[in-house]
Amino acid sequence: MTLVYGLITGVIFGFLLQKGRVLRYDKQLGALRLIDMTIVKFMLSNIIVAMVGLYLLRDLGLVKLSLKATTLGPNIVGGLLFGLGWGVVGYCPGTSAGALGEGRFDALWAILGMLVGASIFAHTFPMLKSTVYTWGELGKITLPDVLGMNHWVVIGALVVIYALVLRLIERKGL
Repeated sequence: MTLVYGLITGVIFGFLLQKGRVLRYDKQLGALRLIDMTIVKFMLSNIIVAMVGLYLLRDLGLVKLSLKATTLGPNIVGGLLFGLGWGVVGYCPGTSAGALGEGRFDALWAILGMLVGASIFAHTFPMLKSTVYTWGELGKITLPDVLGMNHWVVIGALVVIYALVLRLIERKGL
């Protein structure tokens, strides 16, 4: 049943990606150049919905959060590689799959890059595990834990901040 839920949410997310026009190369490039905030608005809206939804489901006892330990090394290296790949090909993993689904065959370069990157990662993981994966181990933490506050207070503050950022972006016409 978990796979069915994953399929349903994946289809819905893909539909929203397409309807939000964030699969388009010009939107990707505009986000990278900070002249079109369509993708930023889409991502912030998704973060708000996911954050509220996950904690609500958790508080209702319907889901259990399974946190992974936070380690700065792989997050920093992975983030830099992700950003570099996005900047070079103009697609991130989700948007490249969606763009290919729309018939944009230039997205194949991004998908090929992901496959090559995954292969390199798999072959170098034993070395990475003893080096990069030991840099900045923080354990299983959340922002409310770090701040020592109730998660709804933190979520409320983040929702207000996100709403203000979204409003600012809209006022600037981005």
